[in-house]
Amino acid sequence: MFSKLYKKIRLLKNKGKEPYLSIYKITGFYPDNIQFYQEAFLHRSSSVEVQNGRWINNERLEFLGDAVLSAIVADILYKHFDHGGEGLLTNTRSKIVSRESMNEIAKNLNLHEMLHYSIHYPIIEGHNSNILGNALEALIGAIYLDKGFDHCYQFINNVMIKNINLDSLLKKEVNFKSHLIEWSQKHRIPIRFDVIENFLDEQGSPVFQSAAYLSDTEEQIGVGIGFSKKESQQKAAEMAIKKIRSDKTFMGHIREIKRKRKQPDSFVVESPAETPSSEAAASEPPQLIPEAPFAVAEITEIK
Repeated sequence: MFSKLYKKIRLLKNKGKEPYLSIYKITGFYPDNIQFYQEAFLHRSSSVEVQNGRWINNERLEFLGDAVLSAIVADILYKHFDHGGEGLLTNTRSKIVSRESMNEIAKNLNLHEMLHYSIHYPIIEGHNSNILGNALEALIGAIYLDKGFDHCYQFINNVMIKNINLDSLLKKEVNFKSHLIEWSQKHRIPIRFDVIENFLDEQGSPVFQSAAYLSDTEEQIGVGIGFSKKESQQKAAEMAIKKIRSDKTFMGHIREIKRKRKQPDSFVVESPAETPSSEAAASEPPQLIPEAPFAVAEITEIK
């Protein structure tokens, strides 16, 4: 009882003051322990050394917040899509908690105004743009430690994703590489990805340029640039899928490749090793077994 009364008195004392007011504007409630939130907005480039010699920043809270976020979004989706299968729920959750989505939400919440970071880390553009999304996860971790699971649920459901149309989100495509590989396997058109260039940007961050190729003809069908191999390959795959969907000349070329593809060569089954009792059999030529004709599926466009 006295503990609750003390919290109320302290809240009235600090209400309207910074950083309490800023936290309230973001979350919709005032914090009890402001230290959790101060740590949540402390990027590792501005780490602070405490008395025991340990350096603190928001990375531990980011780890905690990531786990809490995943659990709460899973609960929200489970209740919203009451007949949705595991695949649908997993894919939809990955879209909500993706780096791109988290960074965008963090920008809309103006978290950059609260974040402490080195001036050498531009946070809006380039490789370091994930800093804001990471800070958002750290904020969720701070709310969990300060207020508990229910307040985290309230913040995620009512603040973070309140403007996201979950039904429309199902139609949003994010894993272009996986989609392209599925198309490749369905139509037996081998695809490969290669990193064709890598360099450092102005901030010294690695940049990768990848390309998607038709393995049979070595034709380049998509190019992408990103701050990781995975990101660059996704963008290359996105360009390739757009080509498949919209370029009728290219699709005609694909059909021609399939028509010209020759029947695979017969393969040789080696004869058994020679033994004194099988000299006659060993002297016979290897047996040729023709392979079944290659089935060519009709090319269909990716919907």
